[in-house]
Amino acid sequence: MRTISRCTQSFTLLVIATFVLYFQAKAQSDGAGLYQKFCAQCHGADLSGGNASSLLDGIWQFGAENSYVIRNIKHGIAHLGMPSYERSMTDADIRAVVQYIRDAEADKGVVKPPTPEMVETMDYFIEVETFADDLEVPWSIDFIDPATALITERPGRLRVVKNGVMLPEPVNNTPKVLNEGQGGLLDVAVDPDYAQNGWIYLAYSHVLENQQGDRLPAMTRIVRGKIENHTWIDEELLFEAPPETYNTMRHHYGCRIVFDPWGYLYFAVGDRGRGFQAQDFTLPNGKVHRIHKDGRIPENNPFLYDEKAMKSLFSLGNRNIQGMAIHPGTGELWVTEHGPMGGDELNLIRAGKNYGWETITYGRNYNGTTITELTHIPGMEQPIFYWNPSLAVCGLDFYTGNLFTKWKNRLLVGALKYEEVRLLQIEEERVIHEQVIFKGAGRVRDVATGTDGAIYIVLNNPGKVVRLVPEKE
Repeated sequence: MRTISRCTQSFTLLVIATFVLYFQAKAQSDGAGLYQKFCAQCHGADLSGGNASSLLDGIWQFGAENSYVIRNIKHGIAHLGMPSYERSMTDADIRAVVQYIRDAEADKGVVKPPTPEMVETMDYFIEVETFADDLEVPWSIDFIDPATALITERPGRLRVVKNGVMLPEPVNNTPKVLNEGQGGLLDVAVDPDYAQNGWIYLAYSHVLENQQGDRLPAMTRIVRGKIENHTWIDEELLFEAPPETYNTMRHHYGCRIVFDPWGYLYFAVGDRGRGFQAQDFTLPNGKVHRIHKDGRIPENNPFLYDEKAMKSLFSLGNRNIQGMAIHPGTGELWVTEHGPMGGDELNLIRAGKNYGWETITYGRNYNGTTITELTHIPGMEQPIFYWNPSLAVCGLDFYTGNLFTKWKNRLLVGALKYEEVRLLQIEEERVIHEQVIFKGAGRVRDVATGTDGAIYIVLNNPGKVVRLVPEKE
């Protein structure tokens, strides 16, 4: 009986393997035929380009990951004249086309172009230097002094770069994080008064202790601590949401940390995948929060005297803020937040204001369906600027250094999907000019002005940080 059972098991595995190979070959064949039918007239019969770009040069202007390519084929890129194919091809057809393109890339030995050593902008020729390399999903950078930088890796490591060299071991004893989906160790921020107090602030996805199950509820958490002898010490809890508000979603945590000139600390919690909750001021998600640097609630917070509201709330109706910056002249809070498909926003956040998610939006669901027909409602704020299609905005800073003097107080905006950094000129709360100053080196997770005046760009893939300085004359 055992012999028969083993033979049956082997035969079953052989049948499964045969079917897998058959369907792989069929998908490749179908993908080739579908490509020639729908795509070849623009991108070339051999994928090398024509009216539209080559698909074999390793450059994906609108997102290199399969999910982005599939969305672009399905829903189109209207402003470039690329039609949507959701009525012409099934989801399986589109996946087959993408697999055909990937197989063609592999056959041609296509690799992602290397990080450029020099870029040209309207104002400067810029040298690009590698500042830190071999990182695992880096998320944020901040600076203790001109010689010392801190970088977070999403799996839960805090790295130190000293005099241009990354120390081989991460900081010991940092908080335990939930490294799943979009969660992990997120932002790091150095106290503006670090020289006097030594405080460093961290944002991360947190699971409550003593919980059981395969998928534990989580939420964004804020702590501060100090680094002594390369060890995280003296940790203080600044913000932890009520346990009943934690949920099992693994995306839209936010979170950035910034300080204004009056000593307030701002951070954002994403909607945690439940957009309707962004309008509920009894909940932490889909909001901007404001606290003192020691965690106390400011006495002038806009919802402080509402019995039901969370006292730390500063604004509501924010989908998933992943860029925050304080204007160096006015001290006001500017943010970039992810839209769904379309509708990434640049917002100026003011006390008690409602920014609309998900009651109003300029975006659509990722499957192309309508979230709402509304883009305006009295009592809800309009974005200062929005991007459609989405860039997947991430990382934000006003340039405040002295190396790029023409860019003083202009806004640096990072983009994950388009793998770029944009520079926005803002006058009287309006964006009057936008240019791309860096592109194609990887997903931009963070962008920051260093204490030396250079621009630092955190790239998720490859995991590295690059440093931009003007070309030496």
